[in-house]
Amino acid sequence: MGQRIVTGVVAGAGFLALLLVGGGFYSALLALLALIGFHEYVRLNKQPAARLDVIAGYAAVLLMSLPTLPPGWGAPSVETVAWLLMLALLAGTVFSKNSIQLEHASLLFLGAFYIGLGFRYMSATRELEHGLFWSLLAFLCIWGSDAGAYFVGKAVGRRKLWPAISPNKTVEGAIGGLAVAVAVALVFAWIRPELLGAGRAATIGIAAAVFGTLGDLIQSAYKRLRGVKDSGTLLPGHGGVLDRTDSWIIVFPVLHLLSLLPV
Repeated sequence: MGQRIVTGVVAGAGFLALLLVGGGFYSALLALLALIGFHEYVRLNKQPAARLDVIAGYAAVLLMSLPTLPPGWGAPSVETVAWLLMLALLAGTVFSKNSIQLEHASLLFLGAFYIGLGFRYMSATRELEHGLFWSLLAFLCIWGSDAGAYFVGKAVGRRKLWPAISPNKTVEGAIGGLAVAVAVALVFAWIRPELLGAGRAATIGIAAAVFGTLGDLIQSAYKRLRGVKDSGTLLPGHGGVLDRTDSWIIVFPVLHLLSLLPV
């Protein structure tokens, strides 16, 4: 427990410091986390890290996790990255004479977009006008939901939410997490009413809690399928990058796709 607390405090403080600074430092951190997350995904699927199709996946994750590149670099669109990655993966099945199977290509394509787009939306949120406000809103709603679900579940949790995938989650905990996330969002609306109304804030809190829980369950289901407890070992006591960011990867795209954050 002590190691878990120390890791959480140190890693959390470092992440928040770069979030506050923003700019290239924060974008670089997110790109690095995305690459580490994809590495964990590759290992979970028992794919060799140095194979050319896997390297193409890393390149796609890097390009997608950076919504903008330095001036003059001509950042490719998501559609362009998708098509180039698809071509590289399918070509790999041909030139390897099917030693790289279609199933391998499909898993890499899915993982690149699951991880790359999730981090892309985090970086894009910070680059919005008042991006620090919107980023903190999303993160604190997610973290508030996690904390509320944990403590309420420990105190009064009785009914299992989805025991086949995550036996420790309870319905009561999920409701508690939802309430905390909405409360956090309403505090942001109270602090900056000119940016955020109460109704929109409540919707953001609900979305963060519901889709954050879904993101957690997605990763739990995948790890259970692969027979592992954690996606990695980078963060002692906390597992890997995907273990810590599974909710983020889903919530940030959802908030943008539902137009709950400014464009």
